[in-house]
Amino acid sequence: MPDPALRRPTLAAVLCVLLLHGTAGAPAAASAGHAAAATAAAGAILVHPAGAVNGAVPGRVAADGAIGIRLLEIPANRADDPRARYFIVDHVNPGTTFTRRLEVHSTSPKPQRVELYAAAADIKGSRFTFAPERTANELSSWITLDRAAVDLPARGSARVKATVAVPEWAGKAERYAVIWAQVSSAQPGPQGNVAIVNRVGIRAYLDVGPGGEPASDFTIGDVVPLRAEDGRPQVTVAVANTGHRALDIEGRLSLSGGPSSMSAGPFPVSRGTTLAPGGRGEVVVPLGVDLPSGPWKFRLTLRSGRVEHTETGTLTLPEKAGAWGLPAVRGFPLTPVLTATGLLAVAVAVALLLVLRARRLRTRPEVPAGHPPDGFA
Repeated sequence: MPDPALRRPTLAAVLCVLLLHGTAGAPAAASAGHAAAATAAAGAILVHPAGAVNGAVPGRVAADGAIGIRLLEIPANRADDPRARYFIVDHVNPGTTFTRRLEVHSTSPKPQRVELYAAAADIKGSRFTFAPERTANELSSWITLDRAAVDLPARGSARVKATVAVPEWAGKAERYAVIWAQVSSAQPGPQGNVAIVNRVGIRAYLDVGPGGEPASDFTIGDVVPLRAEDGRPQVTVAVANTGHRALDIEGRLSLSGGPSSMSAGPFPVSRGTTLAPGGRGEVVVPLGVDLPSGPWKFRLTLRSGRVEHTETGTLTLPEKAGAWGLPAVRGFPLTPVLTATGLLAVAVAVALLLVLRARRLRTRPEVPAGHPPDGFA
């Protein structure tokens, strides 16, 4: 029987998580850009599964199918936290031990041997980064799996239990790790000198400390439109993590009130921005290629887990490729017509109040001389 404090995620929430990273014995890169460069140099495969926080496409293990790993349960007190459906996100006191059930699955038409282990991760440069191979850190050393490897039949799956045992001496901090499922090729890669290793994992964000969970929050800074070198319009948004937990920023932007009363969107925020507590970064919103420059009214909603903020305003896209526009004007400014209408309404309301007050004064009964008003002696 599973722990009654845990619930099963919905089917839509239990797709493959994190990113499927291919490497050829070389250190895993610390960012998507570095990973692509390292992979190209090594002749390995870089693949990303559906449901990854980076919003990538389904990954493939060469031509033999894909492997995936997913959470089978989440804490009941985090049922309303979207991040907890994909990642291990929790706050515990020192000395706490808890478990999570996972499922490893394969779409390969051939049997697969999948190795399982925990390894170090960190947040650097607004990105969730992972260490090379089986590099350990504090959190990964606290994670044990009941199986070091599983032999999956063709298109098969297996369940694994992860136990996280936080020692009594653990200091107050948020820590990061990844639980990896890894498949190694039986033959050398295309260049003939290295074997290809593919792995997919579940991120772990564990905050340790006495008392309740620290607050999570963020602020939205400048919203700046631009056109990339290829002419495609996009919007960059500055974000600051003002809370005490890491954030994975996602969201959407909608445009309205454009030329000829056009509307567009919503456009999803490009995923992949992770901010450590106190960290700052930018998110990018790619827009439609054929959008005119505007001006546009915008509505931007950003969120991370349970925290969500919305900004509105007006922006104008630059005309030339490779150019930046002016920062958006926040809020919807009042037009002269609306301003005049508002002032007129206030004036009418004040005049009406004065008339009513004058009428009350004229209709108040007079008190005869020598007689106190009712209620007084």
